[in-house]
Amino acid sequence: MAKLKGYQIFWECLLKEGVDLVFGFPGGAVINIYDELVNYPQIRHILTRHEQGAVHAADGYARSTGKPGVAIVTSGPGATNTVTGIATAYMDSSPVIVFTGQVPTILIGNDAFQEADIVGITRPCTKHNFLVKSTQELAETIKKAFYIATTGRPGPVLVDIPKDVLMGETDFDYPQRIDVRGYHPSTRGHSQQVRKAAQLIAQAQRPIIYAGGGIVISNAHKELKDLAENTSTPVTLTLMGLGGFPGDHPLFLGMLGMHGTYVANMAISYCDLIIAVGARFDDRVTGKLDAFAPRARDKREGGLGIIHIDMDPTSISKNVEVDIPIVGDAKNILEQLLEAIQAMDVNWAANHQDWLAQLREWDTQHPLQYEYSEEVIKPQFVLDKLYDVTQGKAIITTEVGQNQMWAALFYKYKRPRQFITSGGLGTMGFGFPAAIGAQFGHPDALVIDIAGDGSFQMNIQELATVAQYNIPVKVIILNNKYLGMVRQWQELFFDRKYSQTDISVQPDFVKVAEAYGIKGYHIEDPKEVEPFLKNLIKMKEAVIVDIVVEREEGVFPMVPAGAAVSNMLLDRPSSIKNGEKLKKLLPLNFPS
Repeated sequence: MAKLKGYQIFWECLLKEGVDLVFGFPGGAVINIYDELVNYPQIRHILTRHEQGAVHAADGYARSTGKPGVAIVTSGPGATNTVTGIATAYMDSSPVIVFTGQVPTILIGNDAFQEADIVGITRPCTKHNFLVKSTQELAETIKKAFYIATTGRPGPVLVDIPKDVLMGETDFDYPQRIDVRGYHPSTRGHSQQVRKAAQLIAQAQRPIIYAGGGIVISNAHKELKDLAENTSTPVTLTLMGLGGFPGDHPLFLGMLGMHGTYVANMAISYCDLIIAVGARFDDRVTGKLDAFAPRARDKREGGLGIIHIDMDPTSISKNVEVDIPIVGDAKNILEQLLEAIQAMDVNWAANHQDWLAQLREWDTQHPLQYEYSEEVIKPQFVLDKLYDVTQGKAIITTEVGQNQMWAALFYKYKRPRQFITSGGLGTMGFGFPAAIGAQFGHPDALVIDIAGDGSFQMNIQELATVAQYNIPVKVIILNNKYLGMVRQWQELFFDRKYSQTDISVQPDFVKVAEAYGIKGYHIEDPKEVEPFLKNLIKMKEAVIVDIVVEREEGVFPMVPAGAAVSNMLLDRPSSIKNGEKLKKLLPLNFPS
């Protein structure tokens, strides 16, 4: 058994885990790791220009490939700069392992130069974290980190490594298997609960499948599609679930929730049974909790309740009480459920015929739509045409805000891991570095970041990363010179007082791109949009395109905060269109 230094053990462990790509930014506490890197040509290191960018890139790589993403940073400010990226990954259950340097163990707690208690700081936003106290513990700790990050409900794990641990020497023995006390995630659902769920589904007249990011994480998209088709059950997806069910499928209702489609929100409000899979009943989905899914939850009116399938037992009945909880991996449980359903003698199509007709009527009454203009570019039009010219095949990342919602609503995602966005934390500045990570994970794919002019500037320094590694990421900036989503709320609910949301003073994005040696374009004419997009997808290099869109365009439908999801604004209210205050908040639109 060979004796190795800690910094050698570090890279040997990554090789054992099959890691061939890491993102990072060097510093004094990890200088030995970087010095040793030259001896490991099997592992490619991507130098980002900010530690937050490194974690977002690792996160984008993880989400797009299903493999764990790895980031390496130094101690102190290098470590604290990762916190937003770690919290983003935590909220969206993304398997990211972040390695931070630390001052020598003898100096911990002494306020040494570039010391920060990153373990304490990140404890609330990591799945688990470690402070490695000796060189002898290093290999086993790294093994545990990868195991915890990638099993059960995935999530970020931080490993803090003091400098003396890296400098120490010990026998290298990488464990083949690992056992973490108290951590034994379930994978198969309880058979009796699965049978109960199947029986309830057979009774339902107005069922709906409500699926979230767990479908994507567990690769359960095929089983979800089989369940929907075999039982003629419509499907709605959360923001994080987009791509988990084909966006062009006749049973797909679109996204639900605060900016969900009319038909999806009506379906969740009028169904008699909810089959929730890999979703956590987030507040952006449920709206007003006591008004959520009233028909399904009211047993006196024939409601059958809620089935909830999830890997994380703490997510079940956390926000909404459910009737049949099933803990385990979504893919395994849906396989069990399909087996039980296929043994039943049920005419599913006949049972749900009236329900599907009602859904089609709602969708016809209030489809997703926008008014095309020949004078100014509508952001929805950009996404509409982007979908057409890419035939729905691009990997789309987004920033956060209006650009994110337009990308969610107007681009149809046909496969999992195609839509990458910050859902739970809502992190501005996520999309661009995430696109970099996704592009490294899929070198030959068309990767496009749908950005806002506000969000894009938060990690704009990563243009240097794109230029250095010559990666063909495309960025489409929907430029309205506002912090658009906040402005929309100010318009609707704060008497149009646009306090600190006007960002008209901004750089020339074309010149900024060119300063980094990247092609930049500027578009203001609606007639130029489609021809440009057709050319864009043929370009083999990075491109930044600044598209000036209507400044006060809103994202609709919209459920106001505190309202039931059935109470939607379908368009900008006429009172606001006339320059008046919003006269009446509730009820807004509710079918008879």
